[in-house]
Amino acid sequence: MLAPPLPFLLPALVALPLLAALAAIFLPRGRFALGAAISLIGLALAAGIARAVLAHGPVEAVFAWAPSLGVTAALRADGLGALFALLITGIGTMVFAYAGAYLAPGQARDRAAVLLLLFQGSMLGAVLADDLVLLFVFWEATSLISFLLVGYDHESASARRAALQGLLVTVGGGLALLAGCIVLAAGSGTLRLDATLRTETAATLPALLLLALAAFTKSAQMPFQFWLPNAMAAPTPVSAYLHSATMVKLGVYLLARFDPLFGADPVWRGLLAAIGTATMLIGALLALRETDLKRVLAHSTVTALGTLTMLVGLDTPMAALAFVVFLAVHALYKAALFFAAGILDHATGTRDARRLAGLARLMPLTAAAALLAAASMAGLPPFLGFLAKESIYAAQLGAGFGGLLVACAVIANGATIGVAALVALRPFLGRPVPALAA
Repeated sequence: MLAPPLPFLLPALVALPLLAALAAIFLPRGRFALGAAISLIGLALAAGIARAVLAHGPVEAVFAWAPSLGVTAALRADGLGALFALLITGIGTMVFAYAGAYLAPGQARDRAAVLLLLFQGSMLGAVLADDLVLLFVFWEATSLISFLLVGYDHESASARRAALQGLLVTVGGGLALLAGCIVLAAGSGTLRLDATLRTETAATLPALLLLALAAFTKSAQMPFQFWLPNAMAAPTPVSAYLHSATMVKLGVYLLARFDPLFGADPVWRGLLAAIGTATMLIGALLALRETDLKRVLAHSTVTALGTLTMLVGLDTPMAALAFVVFLAVHALYKAALFFAAGILDHATGTRDARRLAGLARLMPLTAAAALLAAASMAGLPPFLGFLAKESIYAAQLGAGFGGLLVACAVIANGATIGVAALVALRPFLGRPVPALAA
């Protein structure tokens, strides 16, 4: 049995960034330093929770919220929730440290620090929620905060349009989630998520389709993939944190969370495998058409999200292993590449790959970091990306779809290698552009 104080790590993990956001409003300075410190503390808490989960099984914390309605502030960490908590806090630590130096001083910068802390708390709440109402509340909170952060430059018409577009798509998916939760609660007779997943009567086709729709909008699956590249109007730290490493993976999290309930349904498996594969190919091919570094990375993120969705649909032990490995690896290398793109933009005033060359001599550390991250993205040995790609191929070969999925993955991975070369090689190799070398 777990020690009695351990469950209190869960509410502490969720509450710390939310309370820090409140405190940051009144700080005269040091908001990003506070965010980095809170994220680092959260990482330590998440590591403790993950260790407890591995040793003893899921950790739960339940508090009264609206007892007369059967609604509880229930939190639960299992392997999936602990993994996401580690990613949210770990990438968050790096983002706060990076954003403090990246963003120009001003009210918008101060507001961004507060919003990023609120976002971190909302993401942790969503992946640790064990109550359908709590899940929906935190899910919608991430959409609203994303809207505010994408519209960081509120004087830019393109930023306002991108923020509104992302809000409409993800909040529309949130309504599907709400409807799906209502159907699930009616079928299971409870609002507790874990209990619902063990209730066969909750596994209805309407619930399946509504939850899949909610996940597709959040994780930019076809035909909703268009909103994610447009969200690159946000500052680079926001893009790295929300729109690559964490928020857009919340839809994939939802699919993985409800896979025990719907995994045996051929509609679920076929839908996720088909939509995920199509999204994977669309993102890879569109990435090759772009020259803006952030939009290139955004389209490649769509490819990764499609791959993760497809892996959930395969519903085999190897697919589950590939899902976990690729989820973690993608967050790490993609955050690093976004950071590199932001540094290039700061140093040169452009993200257009056609205007960047020969910068390795001027910024060798950035070049080395981008090259290492791109090597993992391309799946080269001995990097973790190689293990992720190999496990994906193994999962596809064992899924019973013949060679079709493998052929699609080979095409997407070929495009991914081209993207990695564009981001990590073209800006740093070759003869320097005179205007940049001056």
